[in-house]
Amino acid sequence: MSGVPGRGSWSPPNRASGPGPCRVSIRRHRGGRGWLSEMYIAQVALIVDDYDEAIRYFVGVLGFELVEDSPSVTNDGRPKRWVVVRPPGAATALLLAQADGERQRHAVGDQFAGRVGLFLRVDDFPASYDRLRTLGVEFITEPRDEPYGQVAVFVDIAGNRWDLLGPAPSR
Repeated sequence: MSGVPGRGSWSPPNRASGPGPCRVSIRRHRGGRGWLSEMYIAQVALIVDDYDEAIRYFVGVLGFELVEDSPSVTNDGRPKRWVVVRPPGAATALLLAQADGERQRHAVGDQFAGRVGLFLRVDDFPASYDRLRTLGVEFITEPRDEPYGQVAVFVDIAGNRWDLLGPAPSR
């Protein structure tokens, strides 16, 4: 697919390796302002019931690193925290946002309307699957092989569905 001059271009990710990071380069035509830098998603907000419970789960159970836990304020000046976690070495992080108000409380655990909305890729699927089960992670599907690798669906502390993804088994 090609873009309109001055509006950039987009190419689908290589699906041979399955769902994964996708970076899209945006380029301006020669008459534009020059080249723009590469873009990527830095953080995705995940609404949680409680900051500390979410940190314990993502860091202590899933093995993420705590990148930041800083005091902050809401748009109307009330105190909150800026809490960021991510898998070790990953570029994309989760911003753990404590629910503020009834509407957000209703979204906890259902941010993706019951669908898998987050994808955690691991190098050693069997070891990661076994470790997470031992730590009490609830898997709602058994591991299965797909063309892009091994996958099993689990739910996080709030009830959001995740795919645990690993490479295709050697044959």
